[in-house]
Amino acid sequence: MEFKAKEIAEILKGTVDGNPEAKVSTFARIESGKPGSICFFANPKYEHYVYQCKADIIIVNKSFVPQQPVGATLIRVENAYASVAELLDYVTARKRSFKRYRGRNVRRFLSTKFGKKVYVGDCSYVGRHVQVGDYTKIYEQVYIGDGTRVGRHCIIYPGVKIYPGMVIGDNVIIHSNAVIGADGFGFAPLEDGSYKKIEHTGNVIIEDDVEIGANTTIDKSQMGSTVIAKGVKIDNLCQVAHNVEIGANTVMAAQTGIAGSTKIGRHCVMGGQVGIAGHITIADNTSFGAQSGVLGSVKQEGQAFLGTPAIPYREYLKCYAIFKKNGKQQTEKGKQQI
Repeated sequence: MEFKAKEIAEILKGTVDGNPEAKVSTFARIESGKPGSICFFANPKYEHYVYQCKADIIIVNKSFVPQQPVGATLIRVENAYASVAELLDYVTARKRSFKRYRGRNVRRFLSTKFGKKVYVGDCSYVGRHVQVGDYTKIYEQVYIGDGTRVGRHCIIYPGVKIYPGMVIGDNVIIHSNAVIGADGFGFAPLEDGSYKKIEHTGNVIIEDDVEIGANTTIDKSQMGSTVIAKGVKIDNLCQVAHNVEIGANTVMAAQTGIAGSTKIGRHCVMGGQVGIAGHITIADNTSFGAQSGVLGSVKQEGQAFLGTPAIPYREYLKCYAIFKKNGKQQTEKGKQQI
């Protein structure tokens, strides 16, 4: 798909600095831009690539002032990072088409209700009393259990499994092989040392504008609902246990795990491999660095934590400096003894 600079500027509500007829047909990173490609520049540490880049078009912030000649046509926008996301959305939407309303070997029932222009891929199963909103795309080999509600403009990628009775809002994206609504990890210990399974009778509610990564699992609640609030973004290979509640616009990086009945606030950030214990509460605007182990509740908003057990970020850095110093002293001592 080919675009001219003036067309892109119109889409992004930007201005062209250079040749408005410059054409591009692919995206590239600023450090590897080639003729026929479009790049974007937002991070100052990559500025030197702007002058070396062979791309035909570069999206930049309006405030950018070149310090050297630039060979590419510049499209100036308010926020380059947000604009490239908007452009990618536009291009992806243009590429998608509803070639088939129903795929082959699709299992559905008379009680199933589809909205306008719903796409269902080959070998998918859509259960009884399911409701699917307008313009939603359900790709190949997806399972949607009985009584589930799926909103409008959703994308459910191949291999996703959604258990019966789940609720999916509008504009939700669920990537391949995610599982929504499996039983939580709940077992009652018995006197003989064995465990009795605790049945989970609740569901999962995923609100609007949520994105869930590939191979992520979100367990249904024992009673009530596991809730993923509006705007939450969850990376690949994450685990959300039963009865967890995640506040609006919180983000979780890969391999993060949240144990049962924990409540996460709004606008929180979790780096990769963060582990959060069960039955605790995390205040709004809390951040956890990668591999943090969170053992207790966080009551004060706006704090950053690191380490296991997780402690305030600045305190961790002071402790690390001591660890490093002591480690160096022990190493020198060991060398002297040898």
